[in-house]
Amino acid sequence: MPVDPGRKVLAPRELGLAARPNLLTFDAGPEGQSFADVGFYVPTYMGPLSVFEAAQRMPRLQVMQLLTAGYESAVPYLPASAVLCNAAGVHDASTSELAVGLILASLRGIDDFARAMPQGEWLRGRRPALADSRVVIIGAGGVGESIRRRLVPFEVDVVVVGRTSREGVHGRDELDSLLPGADIVILAVPLGPDTTGMVDDVFLRRMKAGALLVNVARGGVVDTDALVAHCAHGRIRAALDVTDPEPLPQDHLLWTTPGVLVSPHVGGNSSAFLPRARRLVERQVQRWLAGQPMGHVVAGPAS
Repeated sequence: MPVDPGRKVLAPRELGLAARPNLLTFDAGPEGQSFADVGFYVPTYMGPLSVFEAAQRMPRLQVMQLLTAGYESAVPYLPASAVLCNAAGVHDASTSELAVGLILASLRGIDDFARAMPQGEWLRGRRPALADSRVVIIGAGGVGESIRRRLVPFEVDVVVVGRTSREGVHGRDELDSLLPGADIVILAVPLGPDTTGMVDDVFLRRMKAGALLVNVARGGVVDTDALVAHCAHGRIRAALDVTDPEPLPQDHLLWTTPGVLVSPHVGGNSSAFLPRARRLVERQVQRWLAGQPMGHVVAGPAS
């Protein structure tokens, strides 16, 4: 990928990239910037759609580097001449930490205890343990593997499910036989044609009574109406960092459905994010300036 030395890198100021003559930075959004010479663009992390729309006003853009692993929202705005790169790996540690936290909070009733504190209630009782449970992780990528490593010390039986079977990984075609024996099912898959609505009424019916569904993937992987129905009847519980729709409207049933714990899509947004994101972007910019093939390409001419 030959690079004109006059082309610029446009990136959020919070990344703290090493100063270079061709670096342009912005704060909340790229509005007001001159896009004519931008060749490498980093949209704001978890920004509005306007940060992707800006790419269409960059006539010389060659690379759009995301700070998220998911990329489906950016694809419609990618110029034909540019490649789209995601940030696979950047959020593995943070997201897996939250997944484990959601599991423990839901099983041990930590959310109930927090709600009882203002009233001074002493909520005694026996709660399910994570130890000795069977956990099925659907998603054998970086996040899924990171979750698996963190769960093993909790003395659980972990089963990993990928798109296809291989050593140490079951295929999705085995889910019918795996779901009835799972105490916890964790979703860590990208959103795509084969995963959108994957967790539907049929899927939820196959889960054992009392099982916990944890979603740190994308909200669209789950049929929300079906999930609300199953949780409302007490068949299963759910701990969700992502929802459909998102943000979750204030009057949505998920907020008040029994057995549901919701966090506001904060899986990757921890103190671990910026250092990892900075290292990734620096490596990618160096590749681009050297005319080398880009890493993490998920869409565009070289995908």
